[in-house]
Amino acid sequence: MTIRVEHLTHTYNKGLAYETKAVDDVSFEVADGEFIGVVGHTGSGKSTLIQHLNGILKPDAGRIWIGDIDITAKGVKMHEIRKRVGMSFQYPEYQLFEETVYKDIAFGPRNLGLADDEIDERVREAMSLVNLKFDEMAERSPFELSGGQKRRAAIAGVIAMRPEVLILDEPTAGLDPKAHADILSMINSVRERMGGIVILVSHNMDDIAATTSRVFVMDTGRLVRAGAPAEVFSDAGYMRGVGLGLPQATEMAAMLGLDGEPGAGVGAAAGETAPGTILDMDGLVDAIVSARIARGPDAIDGTPRGEEDRNGATRDEKGVGE
Repeated sequence: MTIRVEHLTHTYNKGLAYETKAVDDVSFEVADGEFIGVVGHTGSGKSTLIQHLNGILKPDAGRIWIGDIDITAKGVKMHEIRKRVGMSFQYPEYQLFEETVYKDIAFGPRNLGLADDEIDERVREAMSLVNLKFDEMAERSPFELSGGQKRRAAIAGVIAMRPEVLILDEPTAGLDPKAHADILSMINSVRERMGGIVILVSHNMDDIAATTSRVFVMDTGRLVRAGAPAEVFSDAGYMRGVGLGLPQATEMAAMLGLDGEPGAGVGAAAGETAPGTILDMDGLVDAIVSARIARGPDAIDGTPRGEEDRNGATRDEKGVGE
């Protein structure tokens, strides 16, 4: 399965005074097995873009291929495309409506006309993939679940369709830190076990850096950058210029001047380099240790032996390391 988008354009309120071009001449390709992150400020066109990939929105111009099918062509059966491209919207728990978790997850497969035993197999598989225990959760009302459990149940309903492309729009939004981490871990697990393409839309740069293999940056409806996380987040000034930040570890490394070019700190302008290879806290710790080692073998506290600190005391006088 591959995705190919050519010159996609979509305009809201076309012909009216408040006409808005939400997606403007966007082209890209996604290979099978890729994990794509889509980032951009609010109103940049992220959600409008992904809603074209399973036919929820129709483009004003451009073409989209899902595998070898041009879904913008006349006569294409979109319900067949939506079997292959599953989408979980932001706050998907608001879409839960059945009386039990089992029935909610089974809703999609049942609409495919599958036999009961096939539906049961898919529900059990999906619940296992999202770490919901079947014996404990299947007969519970979805409205009795915690926020994180509701999110899992809603995503399980998409997974039960066994899509070849899984699109997740802000799946961790509004969750507490533990539920946030659990959902992120679940997404990685689902990808490893299901394969195919995963597209993650998020405002959380740490999530994007930790999970994705390639990042698309949207700004005012255009795809302005695409590349590996280390490449995209290496240009601190550019990212700030389009209203985005950096992963926390990358931001801290830039402030400390670790492994970057001069001027790569907080005030960096577009084109100046931040330490793009430092994307997580483990990498940041390694960089700090390396920087201290470079000062000298005894620079444990940042003051090499024999050198004075700001107060005029040497490391030996302070008794460090004794």
